[in-house]
Amino acid sequence: MKTNNSGSSSIKYPEIPIAQTVVQFCEMKGIQYIVICAGSRNAPLTNGFVENPFFKTYSIVDERSAAFFAMGMAQQLNCPTAVVCTSGSALLNFYPAVAEAFYSNIPFVIISADRMPHQIDIGDGQTIQQKGAFEPHLVDFAYLTPDVNHATDILLENPNQKLIPKKANQNVIESLQKEIQKENEKKINSVLNHAIQKSGPVHLNVPMEEPLYGMITSPLDINLYSPPIFFSFKSDFKTFIKKWQKAEKKMILVGVNGPDKVDHQWLNLIADDPSVILMTETTSNLGSPNAIHSIDTLIAPLEKGNTDFFKTLQPEILLTFGGMVVSRKIKKFLRNFPPKYHWHVDPYKAYDTYYCLTQHFPISVNSFFSQLFEGYWGTKSNYKSLILGQYLRQRHLGNAYLRKIPFSDLKAFETIFSKLPKQLHLQLANSSTVRYAQLFEIPQLVEVFCNRGTSGIEGSTATAVGASLINQNPGLLLTGDLSFFYDVNGLWNDHIPTNFRVIVINNQGGGIFRILPGEKDSAKYDTYFETIHCRNTRQISKAFGFQYKAVKSNIGLKWALKSFFKPSLHPKILEIKTPRKINDSILLNYFKAMQKS
Repeated sequence: MKTNNSGSSSIKYPEIPIAQTVVQFCEMKGIQYIVICAGSRNAPLTNGFVENPFFKTYSIVDERSAAFFAMGMAQQLNCPTAVVCTSGSALLNFYPAVAEAFYSNIPFVIISADRMPHQIDIGDGQTIQQKGAFEPHLVDFAYLTPDVNHATDILLENPNQKLIPKKANQNVIESLQKEIQKENEKKINSVLNHAIQKSGPVHLNVPMEEPLYGMITSPLDINLYSPPIFFSFKSDFKTFIKKWQKAEKKMILVGVNGPDKVDHQWLNLIADDPSVILMTETTSNLGSPNAIHSIDTLIAPLEKGNTDFFKTLQPEILLTFGGMVVSRKIKKFLRNFPPKYHWHVDPYKAYDTYYCLTQHFPISVNSFFSQLFEGYWGTKSNYKSLILGQYLRQRHLGNAYLRKIPFSDLKAFETIFSKLPKQLHLQLANSSTVRYAQLFEIPQLVEVFCNRGTSGIEGSTATAVGASLINQNPGLLLTGDLSFFYDVNGLWNDHIPTNFRVIVINNQGGGIFRILPGEKDSAKYDTYFETIHCRNTRQISKAFGFQYKAVKSNIGLKWALKSFFKPSLHPKILEIKTPRKINDSILLNYFKAMQKS
């Protein structure tokens, strides 16, 4: 990280106006954290950010990792960070993080240097069509116009350029530059405002002509700055209040949700309301009493031949908030047994996940509850007692089963979650990891995050590293072997805190595929679905300066966890090796054991 503590009088600025304008607007909008990927075309931007003491800059070579690293910081800050790259294919490596930020509502600014418009598709290196690279997954974008008062002679010599008339005099050029500067300021201001207002990714494409490295001591005057404007949602809640008070079966389902997003007064009211069942996931960060914290523990054992119970469970009103929901079981249930009303509360967007969305409330959940619950103290009903009773019976049987099983993925996750420190910043990788995590309760002060926007396995490590620089609690990435190896470049940087920890569940392949239908243990299945391997993380740990330990038994795991979270001079990796061929049957039998209720 580069931090310059010198006074503002010593600041140098890029001599290229378009680059300096981008840098100045980022400062004015409070976009302080800048991740920079190596390159030459982006040199004016790099120099502009690094020379200004307002910015905290990070150098990361791999563009895909850099983008997730920046996104991880934005995830924790709840305000935009930026990532900067050179021209060409470098930009395309940002796309997985762009898509994740779009579907997870994370504010995120992509700043790409570009060749001049007349240099595109003429055979020059590091040159591609950068316009439209991300547009389906952006909340805004701007393809800025190159300056004409920089490298003017080079522009005029090029027969393909259309920026300056061939016989333009200095007055014409200055007039053109004023219009270009005005238009670029307007675009940059608007795009950065939308990143903040709409909480999503934006793209600024910055074409620049050589020479690229010149710096000056006088800043440009910016004239078209305006702050973001936030619009308030107004609606008459009387109709919704009446429906809520009348309904005897109400389900609140919470997806990905940041820590401390819901006031405890509303959670306490929901916990005491006999007509409401609250369904949360590990990624919901809600430790409310009288809630169903493991949705699949309730639904999976009852999927066959329990239509009567599912009719009992079917809500009249489904209220959802938060991001993506992990459980496929609850999605299937609500699509087969839809509520009469589905209300979704989210400031930005509402997905019709259950094919029955009737109302979107574009406000914060606390604002929604303050209006819905005005003067409301519950509806008489036996809905909560029936559902919660069934859930607790099944959970009791599941816990009895867990005490009997041999060492496996399921046993390892049970042990890990029972031994977590009380305060922790936990990042979950996707696929098996996040799904196993739904089966167990964790300490209430542990903050949980996961890239559930696209649910991809790429970027989990880089996201966790970036997030760990912002979150003050010790950080833990809990990941599977394929996710870890896939994103190993997420460790390729000099910014990893010593209190950062990684636990890798290594079951020698994509173990989740053994649970799905398919021809197991065939050459085709082993190679193309489960992708069996014999790799371990020992050499990776050594290469990136981590302390390393491996275990392959529950006793060994418990012993390793006693010291794993203690302070150290280096970050640590704990590799847990589980038997590949029994994990699927142990998990499926876990749900079968709960069918006896």
